[in-house]
Amino acid sequence: MFNLKGRVVVVSGASSGLGAQMAKGFAAQGADLVITARRFEKLEALAEEIRKMGVQCLPIRCDVTNVESVNNCAKEAVAHFKHIDVLVNCAGAAANNGVLNMTDSEWQFTIDTDLTSVFYVTRAFANIMKEQKYGRIINIASMYGLVGNTAMDTVAYHSSKGGVVNFTRAVAAELAKYNITCNAICPGYFETELTKETLDTDSFKSYMKMTVPLGRYGHAGELNSAAIFLAADESSYVTGVILPVDGGYTCV
Repeated sequence: MFNLKGRVVVVSGASSGLGAQMAKGFAAQGADLVITARRFEKLEALAEEIRKMGVQCLPIRCDVTNVESVNNCAKEAVAHFKHIDVLVNCAGAAANNGVLNMTDSEWQFTIDTDLTSVFYVTRAFANIMKEQKYGRIINIASMYGLVGNTAMDTVAYHSSKGGVVNFTRAVAAELAKYNITCNAICPGYFETELTKETLDTDSFKSYMKMTVPLGRYGHAGELNSAAIFLAADESSYVTGVILPVDGGYTCV
């Protein structure tokens, strides 16, 4: 596919799920990794797995909702590798509730984790990229940042991911003069440790057949190619793009 040898890729929210899958996908293309999350034990295990692929991997404990933690993470990463080429904002969480019943704390938790954190992390690493005159920023939004849904009430998640979509466009326009691109991927239903049990129920399979033209959820690794393309030099003229990877959910 695309050669990322010599590139340093930072992936937030990398201890599990899509973040871990993408980190391994980047490593398979030759990239060195900085992986961050709050659960350091899981990061260490993933780092060992990635190093066996013949690349370097630095795990850093980081709370993306804490600006001091984020800034320290960026300093440690650039001190270790001397340059940062790609940032993937993948940390996320959601409080499932609708506008009528959502509490203030549920709202704030989701906005802090899914939107404010993207600002904190992007600011920290974009300043490094500015000095280099090179960078690739990839934000993991959601198809729910583009459309509503009838499967569940997730008003804060929709709001935060919609914010990530337009944050991406604004950052792309602002940072283009520094040779930094910024794009977003909007995943649909994907198989992870947390989602597989729900996705495999008969009721959800029926829902997907009605709403997803491809009729199924995304399997582990199927998001990687989109992220790898946006990280590669071959995508140098691609910025401000919002790329759904959702089996067609948002086209119907």
